[in-house]
Amino acid sequence: MKLNKLTSEEKRVIIDKSTEPPFSGKYDNFYKNGIYVCKQCDNPLFTSKAKFKSGCGWPSFDDHFPDSVKRLPDADGVRTEIVCAKCGGHLGHVFEGEGYTPKNTRHCINSISIKFLPKSNQLKF
Repeated sequence: MKLNKLTSEEKRVIIDKSTEPPFSGKYDNFYKNGIYVCKQCDNPLFTSKAKFKSGCGWPSFDDHFPDSVKRLPDADGVRTEIVCAKCGGHLGHVFEGEGYTPKNTRHCINSISIKFLPKSNQLKF
């Protein structure tokens, strides 16, 4: 599998499972039409239609592409970590039952873990 070269800050979050500070990521308050892919391997993860404003300080999505995200018990023993199903890169955490959307799920994602691809006529999603 081909992996993209990561900066030291990207490695800190994606490989070492750290978290970027709240309200600091470029996709927190970003709402253009397209898809979000894994920064490390370009695996399609989320559509812009699944993105919503949660006010938590990180990009939030209520759904993902089928089989694109894997859930794991977090090291803290309380939360559920989500990683890219293709490369295992840390994305963030998933929370359920908060009532933000009808799907009642919030994928709380580090902006540094994802890359936005604008919708174009060549892409189908």
